[in-house]
Amino acid sequence: MSDRVVITGLGLVTPLGTGVEKSWQGICAGKSGIGPITRFDTEGFAVKIAAEVQDFRAEEYVDAKAVRHLELFAQYAVAGAKMAMADAKFTVTAENAARIGVITGCGMGGLPTIEKYHKVCLERGPRRITPFFIPMVIPNMGAGQISVMLKLKGPNLSLSTACAAGTHAVGEAFHAIQRGDCDAVITGGSESVICPMAVGGFSSMKALSKRNDEPERASRPFDRDRDGFIIGEGGGIMLLESLEHAKARQAKIYAEVLGCGMTGDGHHMAAPPEDGEGAARCLRMVLQNSGLRPDDIDYINAHGTSTNLNDLGETRAIKTVFGGHAAKIAVSSTKSMTGHLLGGAGGIEAVLTALSIYHQIAPPTMNLDNPDPQCDLDYVPNKARHMEIRVALSNSFGFGGTNAVLAMRRYEE
Repeated sequence: MSDRVVITGLGLVTPLGTGVEKSWQGICAGKSGIGPITRFDTEGFAVKIAAEVQDFRAEEYVDAKAVRHLELFAQYAVAGAKMAMADAKFTVTAENAARIGVITGCGMGGLPTIEKYHKVCLERGPRRITPFFIPMVIPNMGAGQISVMLKLKGPNLSLSTACAAGTHAVGEAFHAIQRGDCDAVITGGSESVICPMAVGGFSSMKALSKRNDEPERASRPFDRDRDGFIIGEGGGIMLLESLEHAKARQAKIYAEVLGCGMTGDGHHMAAPPEDGEGAARCLRMVLQNSGLRPDDIDYINAHGTSTNLNDLGETRAIKTVFGGHAAKIAVSSTKSMTGHLLGGAGGIEAVLTALSIYHQIAPPTMNLDNPDPQCDLDYVPNKARHMEIRVALSNSFGFGGTNAVLAMRRYEE
């Protein structure tokens, strides 16, 4: 059993760039990764913008022959895992492989390949479906391929809890180490569904921004003029270790994970309650599980989707739980720059929260030009802020009314 769990390696593939340094620099500079959709012809679509990864080279992380049979979400997961392991200077051996787990999150899996082969099946017949179809599309292949490619033999688990999946995965990885099941766990989330069915489906729900003429200004969390989220893609992966294991190998430590809260709204399949009641219970749970007081919190990486219901409900939840201290907490939505990575969102935002603690910088909420009067917290508008961040939270809320919040703090002996 291990009482303390720390973060020792990070990996990022985001619309701001491949690699932790490139993504983090973009976040701190307030750059946007949002632009016109290039993956398919958007003629006839009301929404023509997304946050695509532009610079990813799969062959740098995956054997060229294997790339053809690996969906993008799994490629992003493997790349993030290899970055995190290299960053942590962690070597897998025959002796330690069974003590290293993989727990990742993914919301929708291989939807683009499902689209492709549905058309093949209808037009050319079922015999033309590739034998790699099923292994390509199932959502657990992010974790599965990490395990296969890195020869890891500990617990291998993938969570599919919509937009909370990456955060739930980190929470479960934390618990696996605390229980003593693992010495280390590769964890986080990935997603890549910028395809006609996903964009058309979310658009029909009126969930996406239609600010097609100003893509870099389209994601505007907590702003009065927000009109929906921007679909994004990528992955965020981290290596968690027990403190004893990390210290024994003299690892660099980015932050300590204190706990995770998980609740359900019991309200609606897609819309959160306006008062944020489920999110508020989740925030209370993470404080209780982590042994924290409300006034311990310095920074929150918000779910902050740029939708009317989420931003209002999340603001109300924070005010309900933190009372007068809520006004003193720096709250920001990095989705204003990365878009919303769906099941991968919690993964990259956990990594960004760890970096915020490590570098003592709160990322900005971009495009917050006309604050919604009902969203009246300190959202770090339009410019990153150097500040003391001892304890931070990362919020994720998903369809099905599923909520997850992580608590981290600056590492101290």
